Amino acid sequence: MGGPNNLFEVELFLKNMFNDPLILTIKSPFMRKMVANMIANSRLESAKSNYKHIGSKSPLVELTFKLTKQLQALDSTRFYTYAMRYTPPFSDSVAMELKNKNINKITLFSMYPQYSNTTTLSSVRDFLRALKELDYNPEIKIVENYPTDSGFIESCIEKIKETNKNFGDFILFLSAHSIPKRMIDLGDPYKNEIEQSAKALKEALEFQNIYFKKIIITYQSKIGPVKWLEPSTADMIKKYKDSNIMIYPLAFSIDNSETDYELEIENRHLAQNLGIKEYVVCKCPNYSTTFAKAIINLINSTKKDIKDAKI
Repeated sequence: MGGPNNLFEVELFLKNMFNDPLILTIKSPFMRKMVANMIANSRLESAKSNYKHIGSKSPLVELTFKLTKQLQALDSTRFYTYAMRYTPPFSDSVAMELKNKNINKITLFSMYPQYSNTTTLSSVRDFLRALKELDYNPEIKIVENYPTDSGFIESCIEKIKETNKNFGDFILFLSAHSIPKRMIDLGDPYKNEIEQSAKALKEALEFQNIYFKKIIITYQSKIGPVKWLEPSTADMIKKYKDSNIMIYPLAFSIDNSETDYELEIENRHLAQNLGIKEYVVCKCPNYSTTFAKAIINLINSTKKDIKDAKI
């Protein structure tokens, strides 16, 4: 969905995010924009403060750029690029670049392993809008989700192994970005796909003789008063304060403010205050060779026509 490249883009990011009809489901565009601006303005200074703790920008754009370079190095048969939903590079400029290159076949690859209307659908619709406005009609294929893909799962395990811990001493939290529960009630498959990923990861860990005291799914980043998916990561940290905790950000393929600030700084502070002896946050796959190879394999083996996608 993107992340601010600097502190000046934090306001743009917040306003674009909350003005997304798949995020803030107010039917009237005028009312939605007004409410979005109110929410963004109320959160602006605290959001800027958070970003200042992680270099005054999101790591997302730079890491995604490095991933495209890794993909290009591994596969010269395609041109790899990326588009963001709420901050540059926007779909409009990326679509224009592809049109100017006379590219007539495009594969859209979701950076969200688990499908949700709030992320995958929103991003795909935005890119298709950009194509339509340019009167640009390439052939479109898509990889819209891959919750149990073996290459993706292995890229997760690789990052868990990189912590070099005695895993049997830890409870593993598989922390995913939460969404409002009513979206699940309306048919969003996100929760089910998170559970599929968790099951596949647990089985793959056991196959490699990697065992934790316990593995649990938790949800983070809730905002507002409505009911969101639970249990929250913070509440589970409190519940298991007498244990060592390792967190793997299951729903993110690239590190961002939710991993680098919320998990690594904010929740670490909570863990320290609770007296937790060891609190470890794993990195996302980012631009690892394992993840890049998984992406290429998914494109080669599972892409489908856009008309068959959940849009």
